[in-house]
Amino acid sequence: MKTRGITKTDFDRIVAVFDSWMGAPASDRPHPVYFYELGDHALVVEDDEQQMRAFLLGFIAPTSPPTGYIHLVGIHPDYRRRGIGKELYSQFARRCQAAGASRLKAIATVRHEQAARFHGSLGFEVREEPDYAGQGCARLLFTKAL
Repeated sequence: MKTRGITKTDFDRIVAVFDSWMGAPASDRPHPVYFYELGDHALVVEDDEQQMRAFLLGFIAPTSPPTGYIHLVGIHPDYRRRGIGKELYSQFARRCQAAGASRLKAIATVRHEQAARFHGSLGFEVREEPDYAGQGCARLLFTKAL
């Protein structure tokens, strides 16, 4: 497996497979802004035949302190539970730290227990943030110092 930066062709491939990888219609979530304007730190994982097996769409938010924000991660269903997600997060963290970010952040819906377990296993602090996504819309907030 090889992890590298995203290209326009990769983004098109992500949109093409997203619904089938996620098991539900959601192909509007990998927005083109994550390639064109925010793609400097986005990553893809390919197998030896150069078939995309995973991706991470993320960017460095110009907050204080600068924060590597993980927006969306997708892993081909046949390649889950092989450490690919952990490797994507690790490489994203290294890139963010090298670019001056001092922490990572991700969010998920409150009932997304799998996301909570995954981020917890990587050392992220997990807390529920009420009204994060609007009045009455709590989210799980994951943060980790780099």
